[in-house]
Amino acid sequence: MPNRWDNNHDYHSFANVDEVRVRHLALTLDVDFHSKQLSGVAELDLEFIDKSCRELWLDLRELSIIKVVDDNEELLAFNIDREDSVLGQRLNIALKSATTKVRVHYLTSPDAQGLQWLTPEQTSGKKLPFLFSQSQPINARSWIPLQDSPKARITFEASVTVPLGMRAVMSAMNDAGADLDGLFTFSMEKAMPTHLLAIAVGELAFGKIGERTGVYAEPEVLAAAVKEFEDTEKMVEIAESLLGPYPWGRYDMIVLPPSFPFGGMENPRLAFITPTLIAGDKSLVSTVAHELAHSWTGNLVSNATWRDLWLNEGFTTYFTNRIVEAVFGKEQAELEVVIEYGRLKEELATTAFEAQNLPANVQTQDPNDAFNRFTYDKASMFVHDLEKRLGREVFDKFLYHYVQHFAFQAITTEVFVEYARDTLLIQHADKITEAELLEWIYGCGMPSCFTPPQSDSLDKVDVALSMWLKGASAESLATQSWRVHHWQYFLTSLPEVLPQAQLMELDDCFKLTASTNAEIACDWFRVAIRNHYDPVLPALTEYLIRIGRGKFVRPLFSELQVAGYDTEIKAIYDKARKGYHPSIVVQLDKSLKFTSS
Repeated sequence: MPNRWDNNHDYHSFANVDEVRVRHLALTLDVDFHSKQLSGVAELDLEFIDKSCRELWLDLRELSIIKVVDDNEELLAFNIDREDSVLGQRLNIALKSATTKVRVHYLTSPDAQGLQWLTPEQTSGKKLPFLFSQSQPINARSWIPLQDSPKARITFEASVTVPLGMRAVMSAMNDAGADLDGLFTFSMEKAMPTHLLAIAVGELAFGKIGERTGVYAEPEVLAAAVKEFEDTEKMVEIAESLLGPYPWGRYDMIVLPPSFPFGGMENPRLAFITPTLIAGDKSLVSTVAHELAHSWTGNLVSNATWRDLWLNEGFTTYFTNRIVEAVFGKEQAELEVVIEYGRLKEELATTAFEAQNLPANVQTQDPNDAFNRFTYDKASMFVHDLEKRLGREVFDKFLYHYVQHFAFQAITTEVFVEYARDTLLIQHADKITEAELLEWIYGCGMPSCFTPPQSDSLDKVDVALSMWLKGASAESLATQSWRVHHWQYFLTSLPEVLPQAQLMELDDCFKLTASTNAEIACDWFRVAIRNHYDPVLPALTEYLIRIGRGKFVRPLFSELQVAGYDTEIKAIYDKARKGYHPSIVVQLDKSLKFTSS
């Protein structure tokens, strides 16, 4: 559909990718925990699309550029543009006619948004510091000068120097048996988007899960992580049966400290995972399935711009549900779809109508704004609808061919629409019309053809909730077989206003304030805050100081704001802020109007 934007242009990168492309990165890094800086050399191999091009434009944010040389070590002239508060800066490098390789010598800022430096006290072992990156969406430029665009797929190699006794791992081939002698080397021979570049350094041990799968974690966490994620190899096999051979060699994970701001991050060969998934009963491992699913939808077939993020997250959320169904059963899969729809309904009610389509209208905004329930859950509902219309057998063939057709490419929404026209609409015109396809993708709100998902398992929760609200005791409710998603559904279905006596009854009966499941605890805390149930405040304070996952801390601080807990917010945030990831700090500082004293 026409608009005033060029849908092929990446508005979140300064890089001149249509004239010259970086095809390979050779990275040398020295990790300094004392200064909280990386000293680096980024060697970039160039391919010229426009043979007359004599400039290379790179993205960077708060990097100190020491010098730029060509492959003969001759200095190249460069300048850095004025900083944009969202995008950072453009590094302009003047190229000589024969230049095919440049080396950028640089130093990162101690406040780099793509890096978090933790003190020993912020780790499980309390002995050594810890470093991890978060490059998505546009933070790779804060620790490497590069073409920081999803269009710019690269291969890379790296040499990383760290303090003796520490282990470095990257989104590449890792050697779990490497000596802790201070030097680690890596290689990634498959081209990947730059937002998937990742590094972690700390006291890390490795646990084998299967022939292609394993997990890195601090020694104190490792055994629990291996047990919690023991079905990962099976998940890989199931995913392969749907979308073809696993394309990245190994699927390893790393469990990061609690300040990691996301549930997971799909870095190839080294998925980053939050420790909040280790619930002890595998109830939250769908996030592992989600990061695995990204190996095909997101990493193999990528969004061309952040406007097109729904192509990554919508297909991946659907694909995750298929893996969950195969491993844990249809009932669990249906239950999770209903929970997703519940999250989506909440966002539908609070988001401007014109912002409820699948392509994210973020051309002039922070690309982090694209990460919402529309790009995940509305897009997933669209894919579920396609499966329902076509039938699973037919749809699975479409999904397989779609992934193989666009493997190792970055595509726009419009490229997907054209592909769907040429396949789905031509071959199955009796099942879906072009108008329905376009309404799903470009329409706001939910399309007229949408049927909300249902779960018999959650219908029983509705019955229990109704009984309790009509006067039945909490103790009499048949909750013995409930799993985490039943409890989430129950808690998010409670009335906005509840008397203290009823809240106390729920808490006394089900020990909700003391829950060790991060998802259940968050949903309960939100209910309690809205109703000024103050017995939760000590546990809530400890939770917000201990956990830095944005999914939890952002809504909880928001609830505290709305409920008028200004004094408590200041006391908690003053303590918690130093342990949060820079990306979360930026968001919370703004929403909480924080000013350092």
